[in-house]
Amino acid sequence: MQEKIVEILVYLIGELRNNIPITDIDLTVLSKKGYSTTEISTAFNWLYEKISDGENIITDTAPTSPHSHRVLHDVERAVINADAYGYVIQLRELGLISDMDIEVLIDRIMMSGYTTIDINEIKTMVAQLMAESDDSFNTGSRTMLGGKDAIN
Repeated sequence: MQEKIVEILVYLIGELRNNIPITDIDLTVLSKKGYSTTEISTAFNWLYEKISDGENIITDTAPTSPHSHRVLHDVERAVINADAYGYVIQLRELGLISDMDIEVLIDRIMMSGYTTIDINEIKTMVAQLMAESDDSFNTGSRTMLGGKDAIN
């Protein structure tokens, strides 16, 4: 489910960057793609929490870095296909992940023993990474319950 929320966030932030007010975003597009109301609501809650916390996640460009863009080594390129890495770059440009997150992803992929990784697998890894580093994905959050969470 977390992968779907990241996909919805990509859509929402893309629309917001195109200067479409949040109230005018066409949610029927998401419904037609098979996303549930719960998934859409969770993505909106995540966005709202980030904005409420003072984070400026809807900018014209991703936060600038004094470093150059990450170029994959030949071995990394053999494992991570172009679509998967393109997705990672898209998330970075949208401000959903940082340069350090990219390094963590690449390290995990290379240490996991993958011979190749495609976009679906990278979406899962990105969702896991975001869940680890973001309280709104973790236990006790009002946005999303984990598999071991209980409602008392």
